[in-house]
Amino acid sequence: MEPWLVADGPKLLLWGAETAAYLAGATLLLSLLQLLAKYAQKWQQMRAIPTVAYAFPLVGHSLLMKADGQEFFQQIIQYSEEYRDRPLLKLWVGPIPMVALYRAENVEVILTSSKQIDKSYMYKFLEPWLGQGLLTSTGNKWRARRKMLTPTFHFTILEDFLDVMNEHANVLVKKLEKHVNQEAFNCFFYITLCALDIICETAMGKNIGAQNNGDSDYVRAVYRMSDITLRRMKMPWFWPDLWYLLFKEGREHRRSLKILHSFTNNVITERVSQMKAEEEGRDDQDGIKRRAFLDLLLGAIDEEGKKLSHEDIREEVDTFMFEGHDTTAAAINWSLYLLGCYPEAQKKVDNELDEVFGTFGPFIRYTVGTKCTKTYVIHFHGGQAVGAI
Repeated sequence: MEPWLVADGPKLLLWGAETAAYLAGATLLLSLLQLLAKYAQKWQQMRAIPTVAYAFPLVGHSLLMKADGQEFFQQIIQYSEEYRDRPLLKLWVGPIPMVALYRAENVEVILTSSKQIDKSYMYKFLEPWLGQGLLTSTGNKWRARRKMLTPTFHFTILEDFLDVMNEHANVLVKKLEKHVNQEAFNCFFYITLCALDIICETAMGKNIGAQNNGDSDYVRAVYRMSDITLRRMKMPWFWPDLWYLLFKEGREHRRSLKILHSFTNNVITERVSQMKAEEEGRDDQDGIKRRAFLDLLLGAIDEEGKKLSHEDIREEVDTFMFEGHDTTAAAINWSLYLLGCYPEAQKKVDNELDEVFGTFGPFIRYTVGTKCTKTYVIHFHGGQAVGAI
């Protein structure tokens, strides 16, 4: 080894480390300047859009947003009522501008567009759970996946699960009947668990019994993950992944994610084994074989003749588990709320059911689903259910 290298080696290493640090610092500074430039450009572009209050630099309105989901919902309702005379409303969530549309003519422009399919930045916080499924994907992947999955929603396939829907709906009715002629109660939790039961069995072919066991690890993980994700969206200081994991909520997010993915992976593996046994004639299960959404995914083939990978299937199953129970439960609860707010409409629903189905005795009264939804007609007082017919 050259003598000069021995003498100057430490200096060279120090010089190299300093140079690397300067380069890293310069790169970071350049990235921050680019972000600030984009932030300033967006701020200027959206300056004319009405907003709720002064937005702080970088954190926006995040400090004003309620952390609790129910309180945040009421806060958004308050804002929409206060600014109802405006066509739209602007909120800054951290450095990301969000525009709230609450007029039908404005929403229609977005929903009828075949080009506006890119998801909001906030959807990235669903990706750890849902991956790149139909809800979060975009572009060619979204179009190809949608084309592949559209046949799985044919009405004849859905009809196969009518008995399943009625079975779980009957459990819901029995839960609601306990509140007849009692004090007001919140029916949201009951209906959400019913929707979760139905989507689990129709999507995965698995009966999790959520209505009778709402404290199971999987059910709690679904609720907790939904709540944690929404909270994280509103808190830009929790957006960096590594930083997030340093906090209790970030570690809880990771634990819930493990429970959800483990459950779905086990169901997929179990179903693949069952399908192989059926092909080999070793399946000893009797009765009608319903094809759940998972079964259709396992057999789906794209335009190039390729099947979905295990990860692709898990993404779609998790996506439909989340979307299926959450949106359906929200729609049913909203429908019940509106029926309670407009008794004349509730009476029309009741009369129509009698006209279509007639009076067939206790069978009709205790069956919920497409045959009769009479037990969904709830007496309301002040927006809360106080009894079921």
